[in-house]
Amino acid sequence: MAHEQGYDLAEVSPAAQPPVCKILDWGKYQYEQEKQRQKSRKKQKSIEVKQIRMGLKIGQHDINVKQRAAIKFLTAGNKVKLTARFKGREMTHPEIGKSVLEKFFEGLNEYATIESQPSMAGRDMSIIAVPKKELTPVDNKSEKEA
Repeated sequence: MAHEQGYDLAEVSPAAQPPVCKILDWGKYQYEQEKQRQKSRKKQKSIEVKQIRMGLKIGQHDINVKQRAAIKFLTAGNKVKLTARFKGREMTHPEIGKSVLEKFFEGLNEYATIESQPSMAGRDMSIIAVPKKELTPVDNKSEKEA
C-alpha cells in the first residue's frame, strides 16, 4: 500500500503484538524531526560557571571591584566560583581563606545564594554562588508578549 501511494513504511513499535507500522513520507518526517531538535536547542540556556580568583591579602577596594564583576555575572544568569589562592605558608591558616570568601560573599547576599560550602582543592579554597531565582534574565520573546 505504501509503495502504491508513493510513501514509505515505518515501523513505529516493533515490540507490540502485532508490530505497529505507519505509512509516511520518510524524508519529510526526518526534516520535521530535525526542525524540532533545532527549536528545542534554541530554547535551552546554557549556564556557565565564571571564576573569580583572589589572594588572601586582598584589599577592600579590590574586593569591591571583584564583587561588581560577580554581580554582573550573576545578573546575566551564570554561576560564579569564588576562589581564594593560598601561597607559601598561608596554607597553615585555612580560616583566613574562609573569612575572605565569607567577606566577599556578604556583598553578594541580595544577588546570590551559596550552592556549596568552602572546600579546599590543592592550594585553592573555593565556593560556588548561584543567582537567586528573581534575578534570572527573562527571554526577549516573553518580554514582548507581556
